[in-house]
Amino acid sequence: MTAKKIDGRAIAKDIREAVKADVAAMVAEGYNPPGLATVLVGEDPASQVYVRMKHKACEEAGIKSFQHKLPATSTQEEVEILVKELNADPEVHGILVQLPLPDGMDDEQVLNAISIEKDVDGFHPLNIGRLAQKGREPRFVPCTPNGCIHLLKTSGIELEGANAVVLGRSNIVGMPVALLLVEENATVTICHSRTRDLEAKCREADVLIAAVGRPEMVRGDWIKPGAAVIDVGVNRVDDETAKRGYRLVGDVAYEEAQQVAGHLTPVPGGVGPMTIAMLLRNTVRSAKVAYSE
Repeated sequence: MTAKKIDGRAIAKDIREAVKADVAAMVAEGYNPPGLATVLVGEDPASQVYVRMKHKACEEAGIKSFQHKLPATSTQEEVEILVKELNADPEVHGILVQLPLPDGMDDEQVLNAISIEKDVDGFHPLNIGRLAQKGREPRFVPCTPNGCIHLLKTSGIELEGANAVVLGRSNIVGMPVALLLVEENATVTICHSRTRDLEAKCREADVLIAAVGRPEMVRGDWIKPGAAVIDVGVNRVDDETAKRGYRLVGDVAYEEAQQVAGHLTPVPGGVGPMTIAMLLRNTVRSAKVAYSE
């Protein structure tokens, strides 16, 4: 068996083209284009790359973007003041505070300062709380978890009644994607560093989502034959043969998994492109709601 590749780039491209068409239609009706503001605190290289990618994607979709950079020495109060100013700006429909914030800063307090109407990253405590409650709808769903579910559904994976295993319990991916799987009527097991007999738990999964940040931790013999595997991890490993001196790998040993799984996301080119596509879609959705009020 050779797994069918779940092509995140192609699926994300379709979403971004739909977003671009929505923006063009909005502008044609006389509305201002949607606006996304990013807040970057400090000089973390990876965060700088992610923010640049988001602004480039906005430009391609016709979304206005506003980039705010603050030094790592900024105080909690200064960051929150900026967020509140963006809350009040009618040209801004989405606010994204790039995580992680510098040591000593309270991430949750900053995220809590974002207006729930502009929380296009989906991390506001009220949005997460609504996601966890049966019958309640969050204003926005976190982008990476939502992208994982979209990849599965677009690939024709049956989630209702499926045994789903999530490796990782972070607030950014693990917990929200588990809640989304429950919403799809899957039976969900959340695994973590204290889980007993982790390999056996994984082998029971019809759907396996790996989001632990450990290079190639999930081996081929951990995977149930025919399972759908979503690899959220992006890890650098040294590779002297690579031009940059390293290569990117996921949390899943891809070559091994490819011989067992039914569907499998690559790294890169799987979940990553979906995160930005979902962010753009959330921003447009926010603008539509704002213009309809």
